[in-house]
Amino acid sequence: MAERTALYQDLSGTVTPLPEGSNPYQPLILASNDDPAELQARYETHRSTRNALQKAKLLDPSFAGFNCDEILAKLDGPNKDPGFVDTRHCLVFWARPPQHIKAMVDMIQREIREVAPTLWFPPPENLHMTTLEIANTLTRAQIEERVDVLQQAGAVPDIINYTFDHRARLIKPMVSYDASAMALSFVPAAGEATGPNRSAEADRYTYHHLRRDVYDKSVETGVKIGSRYTVPSAHITIARFITEDGFLVKDVPDGQKRIAHERVKELIERIERINERLQTEFWPREDGTIKRGGEWIVGEEKGLDFHKGTLWYGKGDRIVIGKGF
Repeated sequence: MAERTALYQDLSGTVTPLPEGSNPYQPLILASNDDPAELQARYETHRSTRNALQKAKLLDPSFAGFNCDEILAKLDGPNKDPGFVDTRHCLVFWARPPQHIKAMVDMIQREIREVAPTLWFPPPENLHMTTLEIANTLTRAQIEERVDVLQQAGAVPDIINYTFDHRARLIKPMVSYDASAMALSFVPAAGEATGPNRSAEADRYTYHHLRRDVYDKSVETGVKIGSRYTVPSAHITIARFITEDGFLVKDVPDGQKRIAHERVKELIERIERINERLQTEFWPREDGTIKRGGEWIVGEEKGLDFHKGTLWYGKGDRIVIGKGF
């Protein structure tokens, strides 16, 4: 009987047959020859290609509107519905950004808010990067079953503290975007601007390796993984569309509102200006240095955050968090 396979594909150009039930993060590591420079290139190609595709989509004259998050609009914002209850329970291992990354996010959010004040911007305490999503959009009881499996297996302490001795470094911050949201994205380091306290060899263990290992450690407990994220991306969501207010203009002939394309263009131009600044100020320099804030070693300040509940936007309930360094 032929082996059943699932297709692992991303915008980095990688297409790898993935045996069902196997680790979805390992193929990219193999395709990159376990070389951090090649892995970084795949991450960079993925996000750059995605931004280019989204830019073309948003600036196309036929662009009809943003994908506004109707659930978030009911939970927060000017049209908040106090009686609405989000029933989508999830279970995750998050990486929480350290203070210098939060400061960068705040700077970017202020820049974006100048041209798009109606976006929803998560507060600093909500910011997170999903290292592994165990389950999403289940009932509270279904999530508790999975929590019990992981805890009874004794795997949780090892997972949440794994970043203490496995320090994956992320660099080259850039704003990624689409018609739904914006994120601050990073790529795995590959020996650039390591400084006196870190060797280039340490970068051989990348964020993609971390995701692979957390996946394996979770699966070993018998818990079923239902992750949405397997593509080469390391990102923190920093803004979401909850309304098109500010991007609409009344069409004179029929009186209907339509997308104000010039305002969409203004937003894209602002994002590109931000990205130019990030690259100039915070990416590794030719002299082998990197400005404070331009790198994130996952595990700084806090270990991985084992989180459950209605956490789509950064809230939910913390089960336990690992030790940082």
